[in-house]
Amino acid sequence: MKKFTKRILYFIVALALLYLLLLIPDSKEKNVTVETGKKPFAWNRDAQWQQMEELFKQARQMDTAKLDSLINTYGVIAESELILLQNKNIQAQDSIWTRTENNFFILASLVAVKQNHIPWLTAYYTRLRNFIKLQSQQWDMNETASRNMAYTLMYGLRAAIEEVLLQTDNLKFPAAMLVKNEKSSTPAASIFGIEVHSGDLLVSRGGAEVSALISRGNDYPGNFSHIALIYIDDKTKEPFLIEAHIEKGVAIASVAQYENDKKLRFMVMRPRTDLPVMIADSMLPQKAARHMFEEAGKRHFPYDFKMNFNDTTEMFCSEVASYAYRKMGLQVWKYPSTISSAGVVNWLHDFGVENFVTQMPSDLEYDPQLSVVAEWRDPGTLFKDHIDNAAMDALLEKANKGEEIGYNIWKLPIARVLKGYCMIKNRFGKIGLIPEGMSATQALKNETFVAMHAAVKSKTLQMADEFMKSNGYRPPYWQLVKFAGAAAKD
Repeated sequence: MKKFTKRILYFIVALALLYLLLLIPDSKEKNVTVETGKKPFAWNRDAQWQQMEELFKQARQMDTAKLDSLINTYGVIAESELILLQNKNIQAQDSIWTRTENNFFILASLVAVKQNHIPWLTAYYTRLRNFIKLQSQQWDMNETASRNMAYTLMYGLRAAIEEVLLQTDNLKFPAAMLVKNEKSSTPAASIFGIEVHSGDLLVSRGGAEVSALISRGNDYPGNFSHIALIYIDDKTKEPFLIEAHIEKGVAIASVAQYENDKKLRFMVMRPRTDLPVMIADSMLPQKAARHMFEEAGKRHFPYDFKMNFNDTTEMFCSEVASYAYRKMGLQVWKYPSTISSAGVVNWLHDFGVENFVTQMPSDLEYDPQLSVVAEWRDPGTLFKDHIDNAAMDALLEKANKGEEIGYNIWKLPIARVLKGYCMIKNRFGKIGLIPEGMSATQALKNETFVAMHAAVKSKTLQMADEFMKSNGYRPPYWQLVKFAGAAAKD
């Protein structure tokens, strides 16, 4: 009996020693310093946002005939300006762009009340958007002024349209918005009711917290966090999506799997047919997609947490697309993305990111070589998308003030044992609970990060509900940011 008791005691002591050893934290790294030569974009237009909301409130009290007349007046101005724009090449620095955008903001504030004008406004938005993309072909996107204007217009106009859509009764609006009929010679398929072609780039936004971080943690905060490359077999016409997931690295999915993977929105992008490489070979997108499809079938590509698009032994989602096209002679993300905010850099570094001049999904929209073919939004979750963004913006503001992501150190030994088990599963081609390439400490920090975002989001949503009850309309994004900022301080 004594021997048995001693064995139990030895076993407990051994477990305690093992627990203490596994409790030793990872070596503490100093804060990362990054020199990108860039600065994060800042709107600095709070007064204008407030004026738009005041105009919206005034429009709600207007006589119907007066409101229709006002919308028609600004609509005529908008159409006249677009005609003027189309008659010449306009540089990014020209003041007409700001004037055109401001007029659109006024129209959006009015149409949000008189919703029968929404079809005209969205059609005008599409024409203006295509013209901006056309004009940006002659802009040097390496220049800050050009990049800022492209972002201000493309992101700003989308934001305005979505503020209008969010005021519609019961959020009833078409999910799909066709933008440009960029011709393609490659096989076609349908995703969310939109025709896509082999070689198209599908830029999307998921519902997870890390999706919000990827889309907002950028010098140009965006709406998208993920990219997939579509390949359609020449003979069978069967479509496949090639993408890199944090959980499993590069993988191939069916359309059904892609559609079932939760998405708040997605955008279809396609190389312009008038590019020299496309004129020389109209099937280039098909060849790029086929090459990546075959590569993904030959070997395993772990997820690239470092976000190094120059090293193809591992890949993150944007790299799948850029690598495939680079192999065929077309460099997408001609103008790389930059992440310059110290706090954002340190938070991303906590999750393994080492490269802050990289390729961010949202920035693909500003590549003049690509056309936006279509955009899809889930009407039921569009407001959730805005809540998620506002909560993340508030958290990143805290990051830039020096707040760090902590973790429960007492869970570290358990997480390390679990990580060891996951590594064994990875060796046999299985997916572990802790992703390949992510450490136990990073997994625990991710747990904290998810909880932080969930807490701020919950309080933001509560304040948004109270706002709607008091004011009779959904709070615009700038109000959500205020709510999220207040929630993050608690």
